[in-house]
Amino acid sequence: MGILDDWVTEQGLDREVLHDYFDTISENAHVVEREIAHLRENPRDPKPVTELFRLFHNLKGDARLCRFQLGDELAHQLESILGRLRSGEIHITELLAETLLLAYDRLELMVGALLNNKPTAHIKFEQVIQGLSDLARAEPGEIDMVAQDLIEHVAGFRPAVHAATPAVIPLAAMEAAADNRTGDLLFFRSLALQLEQRSPLFYGRTARNLQLAHSINEAAGKPVDPLQLEVAVYLHDVGMMFLPESVWLKPGSLSPTERSLLQRHTDYAAGLLARMPGWDEAVSIVAQHHEKPDGRGYPAGLKAEQICPGAKLMAIVDAFEAVMLKQGHRGPARSMLRAAAEINAAEQQFAAEWIAPFNSVIRSMLGE
Repeated sequence: MGILDDWVTEQGLDREVLHDYFDTISENAHVVEREIAHLRENPRDPKPVTELFRLFHNLKGDARLCRFQLGDELAHQLESILGRLRSGEIHITELLAETLLLAYDRLELMVGALLNNKPTAHIKFEQVIQGLSDLARAEPGEIDMVAQDLIEHVAGFRPAVHAATPAVIPLAAMEAAADNRTGDLLFFRSLALQLEQRSPLFYGRTARNLQLAHSINEAAGKPVDPLQLEVAVYLHDVGMMFLPESVWLKPGSLSPTERSLLQRHTDYAAGLLARMPGWDEAVSIVAQHHEKPDGRGYPAGLKAEQICPGAKLMAIVDAFEAVMLKQGHRGPARSMLRAAAEINAAEQQFAAEWIAPFNSVIRSMLGE
């Protein structure tokens, strides 16, 4: 646990005050996203900087009311950076914009963790403050370098602003046009699209997951057969449709019984696919994509060396989509940063050999 886990108890703070502070942070998240986007598009417009300065100044006052010294310090450093932007001493860059978003995101995560008595070490809040302090004092020509270092230390990957946009990888079905498996692929794709219809939040997930999976596989040197991977992307969650929607679309926490029921979706999808010849690798990917290297996954509790490479890749794609779905209301850049940070922080959940290719792809996506 982090050194701040007992902060609320030690301070004897009224939780209602902290709740109000957290609500203010959450309610203003879209304002921060909007104003930073405006600043990126119109770097000479003083209005976004003025609005952000006002917002962070108010948050500094709220932090003092809560006696949350580190929240006060973070807001102060953000004010200092915005003051330099307002004076024209420095100018907004993609990396500086991403850093401002990341800092706000970490503030929200930190206060939420304190409210819920959750560990805070992975949030790396003190490192964020130190990085912002470095930015507030950095020479104009060093801003991007310092911002890169901050993002790397906190989120776990080194961003690149002008990275090439990843090539759109065509559906593997096109490569198999002369193959008798084309019909299978079209059928599998239709099932995936049926799943998308179950919730407006799922719209477009098949295409997103397919491109991310192929891009990561490409970055890793294609250790997984692209055709088998495509099928696994289509079918990895199709087993959900064999379960009551009240379970797998439930917004709140699951009961132990519901969780056990939900975990059957991998068996249902893999069992369906196993009855069709030619997809053995995809069967393994679908069956194992919720296994974890430490053996605490499901359904079989496999350990790292027992899990096929494609399933390790699929686990990252699936988790990334889940976090993006959960945080999507915050805007794509902020959601992507948080999702990438969560993947990098979950050392026991994902295979280490896939993290570097994943980070490479995310850097490219953030550089678009």
